[in-house]
Order: sequence, then C-alpha cells, then structure tokens
Amino acid sequence: MDNTESIDVLRNHVRHVHTTPLGAERIKRNLGLSVPDVVAWCRNKILDSRSRITRRGKNWYVLTDDCEITVNAYSYTVITAHTIEASVTIVECI
Repeated sequence: MDNTESIDVLRNHVRHVHTTPLGAERIKRNLGLSVPDVVAWCRNKILDSRSRITRRGKNWYVLTDDCEITVNAYSYTVITAHTIEASVTIVECI
C-alpha cells in the first residue's frame, strides 16, 4: 500500500477514529487543549487538507499545524499527540 492509499484509507474511515478516556486526557495535556471533544478535534485535523499523513509500520502519523497525532492503523485508536517545535537551521556566516 503506498502512502496515498494510506491517506485515503485513514480519511475514509475517520468515523472509526476514537480514543480511551485516559488517551483523551493525555492528548489534552500534551497539546494544552481545552476542547470538550478531543476525538472530534483529531478527526478535523485528519480531514484538514493541509495535514500531512504518513504511515510507518502499524501507525499513521498526522502532522498538522504544530502537532503530530499518532493513530493505530488497525484499530483507529488515537494513541497520543505531541507538539512539534519549529526546526531551527543554523547557517554559519563567514
């Protein structure tokens, strides 16, 4: 399965995306969210056309805005989400 197919599979099955109560609290804490429905928030990020989705092994990784969401590819469980710091490029001036 190529990456395009993976993206389509995840987006076509977005209604199956879920998490556990502890997972929801972990995601809220990691991202500093105050939204009432973490799953709906994650689903919206998955469906956002600006999101970059890749599959590595058993997980999908959804890179969007300044965070990365990890979704199990078989169960559609949102495992975790983390903030992504902007990368810094150091250029040596002569």
